[in-house]
Amino acid sequence: MSENLKILQEKLQYNFKNENLLIQALTHSSYANEKQNPKSCNERLEFLGDSVLGFITAEYFYRSINRPEGELTKIRAATVCEQSLFNFAQQIELGEFLLLGKGEIHTGGRERPSILADAFEAVIAAIFLDGGIEQAKAFVMRFVQDAAHVKPSFNDYKTTLQEVIQKNKEEKLEYVLINESGPDHDKHFIVEVHLNSNVIGRGEGRSKKIAEQEAAHEALSLMGL
Repeated sequence: MSENLKILQEKLQYNFKNENLLIQALTHSSYANEKQNPKSCNERLEFLGDSVLGFITAEYFYRSINRPEGELTKIRAATVCEQSLFNFAQQIELGEFLLLGKGEIHTGGRERPSILADAFEAVIAAIFLDGGIEQAKAFVMRFVQDAAHVKPSFNDYKTTLQEVIQKNKEEKLEYVLINESGPDHDKHFIVEVHLNSNVIGRGEGRSKKIAEQEAAHEALSLMGL
């Protein structure tokens, strides 16, 4: 593993002081469960990495692009969507370094977009915790600078729904995970989108992000949008 870590850190262009953070970022829940150590997986780092990535990209686009809030929101959403993160992860061959359970390996987990996108966010968090925000920015900016000049080409239903709802500042939009089922290599998520306390959409998918997009899509459809 130590040789693999060395190779990966060269690809990341960052050397960890605490390599255990990097190992955790690479550890999928399927591997952690096989080792009977579920707390060692990368899900908590993914949670943090999502926020760090959001802050870095928001600041960058705010400073570099003179466009209205709505356009900035769409550009940022396109930059941090699952497909974009999957592409970023592929650029550094991140899948080759992941610690996966046997079932996940046999079903193509190293190429699964949701797994690679989540691991990429976990790596961002690991760099942030190990080296601080400037090191995390240096890593993230390698991938997102070009996105400032690319018009979003995907249906980002969550952003569209947020733009509709935020016209009324008193309204609160929330995505709630209702159910998670299936083995680690074939997860299924069900998510509801709530407006205040009312369910306005429901979505399903192989990742939470896909399910959230589907829930937002249904909500927009019910609104006639």
